[in-house]
Amino acid sequence: MDGFLPVDTGRRRTLKASIGCVGVGLHSGRRATVTLRPAAAGTGIVFRRTDLGIDIPARFDRVGDTRLCTALFAEDMPEARLGTVEHVMAALAGCGIDDAIVAVDGPEVPILDGSAAPFIFLIDCAGVVNSQVARSVIEVLKTVRVEDGTGPGAAWAELHPASLPGFEAELTIDFPNTAIGRQSMNLRVTPDTFRHILADSRTFTLADDITRLRAAGLAQGGSLENAVVVDGPLVVNPGGLRHADEFVRHKLLDVVGDLALAGNPLNARFRGFRSGHALNNRLLRALFADRSAWRLLSPDDALRTSSGSSAARLPAAAAPV
Repeated sequence: MDGFLPVDTGRRRTLKASIGCVGVGLHSGRRATVTLRPAAAGTGIVFRRTDLGIDIPARFDRVGDTRLCTALFAEDMPEARLGTVEHVMAALAGCGIDDAIVAVDGPEVPILDGSAAPFIFLIDCAGVVNSQVARSVIEVLKTVRVEDGTGPGAAWAELHPASLPGFEAELTIDFPNTAIGRQSMNLRVTPDTFRHILADSRTFTLADDITRLRAAGLAQGGSLENAVVVDGPLVVNPGGLRHADEFVRHKLLDVVGDLALAGNPLNARFRGFRSGHALNNRLLRALFADRSAWRLLSPDDALRTSSGSSAARLPAAAAPV
């Protein structure tokens, strides 16, 4: 077990070597280089704007924009922004990487093919090593819920205590009168299920929205090479879909990436209806705002909890990042 699952070797993991690639930002349209670098145990995931010489920790409380992506901002420096971090975050979490530097020479992580698969490829090429430092896990102790709107169609997201150690996610999306429609998925997220079920599912948009997005300065780098475009009942991309339910798979990929900003793996069950980046981030903020809703477990604590032992202890109060 590995990645979101707390038992494995119980050791923090990083990359064996640095590796990078070049691509285009989905929203900025700017060419950018992204390099994944090893980091010392305990560093966490840190985004480095190499053009500005600024580091931004990959944390939920550094999220400052959730319009069609998740964007991080440096503390007290709103001009130091880094957008579209969710796919690389999902890949790192899905591969069980605890410590890494993600170096980018511009304001946005390149979109590549619109999924997390290219980042999985980079991680595989670089290799992964275990450190001698124990990995901690955030255990959700009670249900936390956030909502957007009212009525039966309102979007919502929840975190629940896990019935088994690890991370499970259940999501429903609903896009009436389009090729997307209503899709649902319930998945226990492990390195294997992330790699084979979620990783290659691409971001998507509606054809009717493209003009509006570009007028707002967004989607400047979008194309059929890095996004699925839906025009009413049709999928515009010549190659069609990679999976019949690629849309909900990608939204679950986003959940994995957005919730990886908790700073440690989650021992929890996620449930959501029409949840996106904004609600995902609000959910983490609601969780950590309630100190009775979570606790930080060492690997030994997690093992005792999973075996049903009453010896599991509540660690001393600690920040989740």
